[in-house]
Amino acid sequence: MMNAAYVRFFRSAYRREPIVSFMITIGAVDAVIGGVGDRVSLLTFGIGTVALAIVLRWLILQRRPAEIPTEAPQIYLPPTPSQSQLPNLNVQNKKRPPRS
Repeated sequence: MMNAAYVRFFRSAYRREPIVSFMITIGAVDAVIGGVGDRVSLLTFGIGTVALAIVLRWLILQRRPAEIPTEAPQIYLPPTPSQSQLPNLNVQNKKRPPRS
């Protein structure tokens, strides 16, 4: 059974780079089928597809601009509340009507 962290990682990877993730999945499946079925050509194709997907992912990461540091968020509320705190409520012993 897969850990929840792995599932979250794979879902986020598919959302960020769907083409690369698809290529890795297809290549891995081909490599496993080729390895188990003793098909060298399918194994080679699968490993090549995974390698191509990794190179494509690396190229995509290189082309992205560096993250620009964001400015400090604007604060809309004053640091202290403008109104005073509400007074404490006094609990009085009142007879409650009987519950039916």
